[in-house]
Amino acid sequence: MEVQIAVSKVKKYATSSSGDTVEVIERPNGGVSVVVADGQSSGRGAKWISTMAVRKVISLLAEGVRDGAAARAASDYLFTERGGRVSATLNILSVDMHTKTLVITRNNPSPVYLVEGAEIHCLEEPSLSIGLYRDTRPRITEISLQPDLAAVAFTDGLVHAGSRSGKSMDIRRSLENLIEEHGLSAQTIADSLLGEALALDQGRPVDDTSVAVLVVSSHAGDEVRRLTVRLPLEPYR
Repeated sequence: MEVQIAVSKVKKYATSSSGDTVEVIERPNGGVSVVVADGQSSGRGAKWISTMAVRKVISLLAEGVRDGAAARAASDYLFTERGGRVSATLNILSVDMHTKTLVITRNNPSPVYLVEGAEIHCLEEPSLSIGLYRDTRPRITEISLQPDLAAVAFTDGLVHAGSRSGKSMDIRRSLENLIEEHGLSAQTIADSLLGEALALDQGRPVDDTSVAVLVVSSHAGDEVRRLTVRLPLEPYR
């Protein structure tokens, strides 16, 4: 089997920086995790919050701490640092080679979509953001690794896309159409969902928006691990 991870993200229109932070880290047992956080509000303050949360999570994952415990520790850390005055949403998507499972950890009112073959499940049980209360627990879903398995997580910019004009995305329907047309391609799903959101917002995102997709597929290539990053830079003045 092979793991594909793709992330597509943009900042809110007319802001200096994105309040979303995304990191990908290899796990000590050979697995991989993608961590997505969205800091309260937008701009530099939100970026500071989300960066603090993500750095705490990835430092613990690198030490072998389980995802749920890492999420709780990040929440307690943010609560202690800011006295419960700020919050962040948090998602962790992991391929855990110790348990041979896909682990989805969610502290986010927005859902995560889980694809198992031809079925799409919406993980939308109530879930609290981190940082507001001590010992905030995440929602955790764990599925045995198998081909044609995928998880799609996103920040609330995707949910709010089109709100200026009274429109909204049907994320599930968009995902169904993408899979029917292109199969389980992590990069295609991430780019297409973000592209649809940008179109609804007429190229001016109403909020920071990040889409992270993790796909487990049948292995059909060499043994080389690859990571590609594309980062547009603002013109230097």
